[in-house]
Amino acid sequence: MSDWSRRPGVAETWEGIDTIPDEELWATHERRRERLVVFARRRLARQLEQRGASARDIDRARGVLNTRALTIGFARRFATYKRADLILQDLERLKAVLLSAERPVQVIFAGKAHPKDREGKDVLKAVVSACQREELRRNLVFIEDYDLVVARYLVQGVDVWLNTPRRGMEASGTSGMKVVPNGGLNLSILDGWWCEGYRPEAGWAIGKGEDYADHAYQDAVESSALYDLLESDVVPLFYGRAADGPPRAWIARMKRSMRLLTPVFSTNRMLWEYAERYYVPAARCYERLSAGGMAGARHMAAWKAAIRRGWAGVQVESVEDASPGSRRVGEGYDLAVVVRLGSVEPKDVAVEAFHGPLSATREIQRGRAVALLLERPLGDGRHRYVGSIPCQRSGMQGFTLRVRPSHAEACELMSTGLVAWWRD
Repeated sequence: MSDWSRRPGVAETWEGIDTIPDEELWATHERRRERLVVFARRRLARQLEQRGASARDIDRARGVLNTRALTIGFARRFATYKRADLILQDLERLKAVLLSAERPVQVIFAGKAHPKDREGKDVLKAVVSACQREELRRNLVFIEDYDLVVARYLVQGVDVWLNTPRRGMEASGTSGMKVVPNGGLNLSILDGWWCEGYRPEAGWAIGKGEDYADHAYQDAVESSALYDLLESDVVPLFYGRAADGPPRAWIARMKRSMRLLTPVFSTNRMLWEYAERYYVPAARCYERLSAGGMAGARHMAAWKAAIRRGWAGVQVESVEDASPGSRRVGEGYDLAVVVRLGSVEPKDVAVEAFHGPLSATREIQRGRAVALLLERPLGDGRHRYVGSIPCQRSGMQGFTLRVRPSHAEACELMSTGLVAWWRD
């Protein structure tokens, strides 16, 4: 597709990835890794020159890293929750991974700590100290003065992008997204974008999304899980070369990552989606509400006021399983619900079943809403609604019911801030 660079957020743009010859894709990726290694050597030598290091040390810096070794990148702000030092928790085990004669691994760090973030600077010092150890200096490198130039070389040249935030703290993790169209694979804690982006066939997840109250214990568990992944999966896959040369299983994972993740996690897709789902509808809503001397806006204000006055009388009264028993995947779960609306009219509400798989604590995960339909009024402000919850996967599933205000002209369905949940 000749205009692929203008359409990165369209899935069809990346469907041709699988047709790229393995040898061509791998050769291009190896050239990018070589450029990264050469850049890192020059930067490291310059860092030492600026500090007045000896000619011997500067010369040795020009020989760090290996242009053919599995290269892991970690580059970001050195906030403590990002745990740049997680991979350093067990140095002896890390040495066994990095210093293998047959399957060497190297890690390139880059980043900055905020001047007033003392704890972040301590983490940075620990990383730099590890990189200066004599036995690790060729395989563990820290690049100073992290900027767009450093970031560009890293995201284009690494084989694996490492992200190890403490769960619940990572807002997004856009650096991992930037690696994907460059052929890099993500090795990350299930936090930020990786909760949504992770595919077993396109990258690796450290842990299974567990949460820990004890941070020290969490660090120990997750660092061990990281070493396990490197030892048993990542490194063997990278060095699994057939007689004809390139690591075909690794390349297949590169292609899947690029094809599945690139069109979804891109600025192009984000802007298009914001415009389609929010900006354009908001502009059209403004036009409707402001027409006729703000007649629509006054009507909407009066409707919201009426809903708020009557909302105290809204509740889910009872829920009946219309067909008890277990379900097979693909079958529906039929419900009949009695809702008390009081003075609120049925046309002014939406009654929904909110459902999804259950976590270990029996909380609904990745929930979705399905609308229930009004079957008939029962009198005294009570109404019967019916519907079916789709069963699309096996395992423990859960649901609850909710009633929320609904108006055809409301720009934002939850704009009233009102919702009534079923209390079992």
